[in-house]
Amino acid sequence: MKNLLFLLLFSLSVSVFPQTKLTPHKITLKNGKTFNLNLPENYEIIPAAEGLKRVRFFAKSPDGRIFVTDMFNVTDNEKGAVYILDEFDKSTGKFGKIIPYMTNLKNPNSVQFYTDKSGQDWFYLAETDKLTRRKFTKGETKPSDTKPETLATFPDYGLSYKYGGWHLTRTIAFAPNGKLYISVGSSCNACEEKEKERATVLEMDADGKNRRIFAKGLRNAVGLKWIGKTLWATNQGSDHLGDDKPDDTFYALRNNADYGWASCYQANGKVFFDRTPPNELKKPTNRLKSCTKVPRSYAYFPAHSSALGFDYFDATTTDNFIKNSFLVALHGSTDKDLSKGYRIVITRKGEKLKDFINGFLEGKTVHGRPCDIMRLDENSFLFTDDYSGIIYLVRRKS
Repeated sequence: MKNLLFLLLFSLSVSVFPQTKLTPHKITLKNGKTFNLNLPENYEIIPAAEGLKRVRFFAKSPDGRIFVTDMFNVTDNEKGAVYILDEFDKSTGKFGKIIPYMTNLKNPNSVQFYTDKSGQDWFYLAETDKLTRRKFTKGETKPSDTKPETLATFPDYGLSYKYGGWHLTRTIAFAPNGKLYISVGSSCNACEEKEKERATVLEMDADGKNRRIFAKGLRNAVGLKWIGKTLWATNQGSDHLGDDKPDDTFYALRNNADYGWASCYQANGKVFFDRTPPNELKKPTNRLKSCTKVPRSYAYFPAHSSALGFDYFDATTTDNFIKNSFLVALHGSTDKDLSKGYRIVITRKGEKLKDFINGFLEGKTVHGRPCDIMRLDENSFLFTDDYSGIIYLVRRKS
C-alpha cells in the first residue's frame, strides 16, 4: 500500500512539474555578437535593453515604470547610476528609451519605492555607505526633490579581494506593513566583525526610526524580497572550504534568527561547525560555540554558484514547468574552471534544482552573468546580466 501511494505521488509530481528539454535560442546583440542561450522551446528570449554596464536590481515605481540600478563595474567607485526603462514595445520586446535618472552614485545595488499613509511617494536608494530617501513625483525623469534624507549609514571598508573580498552591495525590501529591510554584507570572507550590523538584515520604519537587527549571521544576503507574508533572501557562503562547500543558501528569514556565519556553514542541506581557519584568521571564528540552533535553508545551491535575485511564479495560468516555484539567478563563480552557476534555476522546497536558462558559460567563454529577476506576469519576466550590461525579456510564446 505504501509503495502504491509513493508511485501515485511520484506520478502526480511528474505530471504537475514535468521535465522540459532546453533548446538553443540564438541571441544577436547590437554590436553583432551572436551566441546561444538554452531555455524551453516554448519561450523566447530577447535583449530588451543593451549598452549598460554592471546592471543590477529592478524596482517598479508608483506610476508603473521600471527602474534599474547600475554599479558600473566590480570596483568600489562612484560611477554608478539608476536608469528608467521606458517606451516598451510589446511587439519587439524591447525598450525604446533608457533614461539616466541619477548618476555619480557609490555602488548603487538597489532602489525601492514606498507610498506613506498621507499618499506621498518616496524613492529609496541604497549605496554602500548610506540609505537615503527623497520625495518622488509620478512621471519625473530626474529627482524633483534635491534634498534627500539620510536614513542610515553603513561601514564602507573591508578586506581586499585577496582575502575573499568585502561586500559593497546593500539591498532594500519593503514589507506589506510598511517596515523597511536592508541587507548589509560582511567585511570579509570569514572573520570576527567589529561592527554588529555587518552580515545582517536590518529592520526599520519607513522614516529610518526604530532600527534594529532582524536577522544575523548572513555573510552576504544580496537577494532580498518580500513575497506574501515572508521575507526571502539568497545568501552566499564562504570561500575557504574548497570547491564543493559550503552551499549557497535560500532562506525564508525568521525574526531574530542567527544563520551562523562565520562559525557555521551548510553543506548538502546540513549545518556544520567551521573548524577550518580562513586566510585572514589564524584560528577558526568563535562567535558561536554550537550550530544546533542555526536554521537550515529552504533550498540550497552548489558552492560558489553565487545566488542573487529571484522571483516567484504561482498563477494558475503559469506554465507547469515553473508553476509554484522560484526562479533564482545563479550569477556564477569568478573562477570559470569551477563551472558553478551561470544559469537561472527553478527552485522548489525539497526538489532537485532544474535549469530554466543555461549557456551563459561556454567552456571558458562568458556570455553573461544573470543577476536579478523581475516577474512581469505569469508567463514573462525580465532579468539583468551585469557582465554584459544587458536586460533580457523572457516570455512564453503565444
